[in-house]
Amino acid sequence: MPAPRLFIDIHILHSLPPSNANRDENGTPKHAQYGAVRRARVSSQAWKRATRTTMTTDGQHIPEKASTRTKRIAALVTARLAETTGIGRPQAARLANSLLSNLEITPGRRPTETAYLLYFGKAQVDGIVALVADQAVELVALPDDELAKTVKNLPVKEQLGSGHPVDVALFGRMVARIPQLNVDAAVQVAHALSTHPVQVEFDFFTATDDEKPRSEGTGAEMMDTTEFNSALYYRYATVGVQQLIDNLDGDTDAALKALKRFLNAFTRSVPTGHQTSFAHHTRPYLTSLVVRDCPVNMVTAFERPVRSTDGIAAESAKRLAAEFAETQITWGYEPIATHSSYSPCQTDDLGAELGQPFQFARAVEATIAAVRDKLSDEGRA
Repeated sequence: MPAPRLFIDIHILHSLPPSNANRDENGTPKHAQYGAVRRARVSSQAWKRATRTTMTTDGQHIPEKASTRTKRIAALVTARLAETTGIGRPQAARLANSLLSNLEITPGRRPTETAYLLYFGKAQVDGIVALVADQAVELVALPDDELAKTVKNLPVKEQLGSGHPVDVALFGRMVARIPQLNVDAAVQVAHALSTHPVQVEFDFFTATDDEKPRSEGTGAEMMDTTEFNSALYYRYATVGVQQLIDNLDGDTDAALKALKRFLNAFTRSVPTGHQTSFAHHTRPYLTSLVVRDCPVNMVTAFERPVRSTDGIAAESAKRLAAEFAETQITWGYEPIATHSSYSPCQTDDLGAELGQPFQFARAVEATIAAVRDKLSDEGRA
């Protein structure tokens, strides 16, 4: 029986005050044209990075099972070989380079680096080291050609191609030259867009010299400007549940734990650009977690930009709820389960489309339970 198509859509309305959370090469807050007006934008890469960082502080982070993204895999393997086997660093580096040559990764400008970043788990490095740990002393005694021949057929690719950490299982990995190492991402993240038109503003600031004698004048020693904007963003991501289970070697319980961590981290995270200047530590105005058999991005609710002289959030929430209803009427996309978090005191008449509001932690638990039940039902069918 084919695996069920099951997705969790995350819809968020998130207000950021004056900030520059994600800037372009000129220091300008990123933007995009949508609905014929300029919108504030935060790239999907920036919010994924913020999510991964938040997951390292969620109380469930285990450093030895963590992931890393680096050009320096050889240095990591070298360090673990030296630590595990007791051989010297030069010998460990020689053995590490022989092992990793099996990957046929394009070398970088420095001999200790690859040409591009690799995303992998630290436990996978330990798996590579374990392939030779028991015979490391004998191997490093071999001439270069014999060493290369001896380790040539060791399953280095297999070590990097299985046993993925949660981060890699969620966000995937692309290695163009080595398809065997590719991991299809279970998570897709859209660029966050403001629900309304936005203009860039400028903060003019000065800095003075605290030790400057008054006799030399009172003028500033530096003057500059920082660009910023403020916006209510519509954020969207979707998680392919079956893809996540597959990426974690079929472990459903591990996938559901990873899913819970992602939902919490993605919702609570904020990109940290210029954070010390703007302190944009806000939480979402509204969050809706929807279990579906087909992902649906609701950004079309805001193709006609929201315009208001009395706040943006409440009207944006009504637009989002109306889009939920329209999606069901037009396309017949009935959600399997919907669990939302919002303030009924600030936003009326959302219950019919978004469900009655939950505390966010309860919304996450209810969503995970709905996924577990659906998977269980499919398993019995």
